[in-house]
Amino acid sequence: MSLNITTLVSIGQHPRSCREMRADQDARAIELGLTLSPVELTLVHAGTAQSPALRMYLGMGLQTLKVIRQTEQADIIPALVSWLQQSDSHIILTGVRAERGEASGLVPYLISEQLGWPLISHIVAIEMTSQTEARILQALPHGQRRAISVKLPFIATVDSSAPKPRQSAFGPGQRAIIDILDSKEVVDTSRLPWKQSTARKRPKRLKIVKAETAAERFRAATAKSQSNNGKTLQSESADQKAHAILRILTEEGVLK
Repeated sequence: MSLNITTLVSIGQHPRSCREMRADQDARAIELGLTLSPVELTLVHAGTAQSPALRMYLGMGLQTLKVIRQTEQADIIPALVSWLQQSDSHIILTGVRAERGEASGLVPYLISEQLGWPLISHIVAIEMTSQTEARILQALPHGQRRAISVKLPFIATVDSSAPKPRQSAFGPGQRAIIDILDSKEVVDTSRLPWKQSTARKRPKRLKIVKAETAAERFRAATAKSQSNNGKTLQSESADQKAHAILRILTEEGVLK
């Protein structure tokens, strides 16, 4: 039986230049799908087809990419669910979360809820044990892994520790086909009043000792201060004390 895998891809964003690029986790999801054989891998993007990042996905060795036409104000969940219900997908792969926009990571969960499929998060490998069952390797904290058996169909989010995606070839990516599909658009009314702006660097937090047990709290309370620049202000005026506090906050980067 040929395995039908659908990978949902989004537009990524470079962390420094903010230019559009393929999303790292989505590219790893494609790489994971390409390692399975025999497999028919379908790429699906909900949005516009103008972004050059879509060609980067196709440059990984895919011939076509389907774009479900949606505007920025649209709720993409109904459009994706409608298309997936009509497809014959056995496995749906996504990244854990997008790299731009809302980036809530809820898209695979909302799709799983509406399709009634199980969802496995943060996977790093898939191995087919039979025509109806797969063995999933799930990433856990501190580098640990857990094996899970799940029956088809299912949805999985691919972790950043999954195999690194192959390099995108420019020529094949430009020659590949982007198939644009029209779909009914549902406006996401909850997002209309939102205002988006570029994130600003937050003030540096002062180091706080986190003690959970009584012994740790005792050691923190009795430990000798590591600072050599400390000064006790007793007889100074209120203005002098205020200026001293202000100077420390400025040196620590809390105030600019």
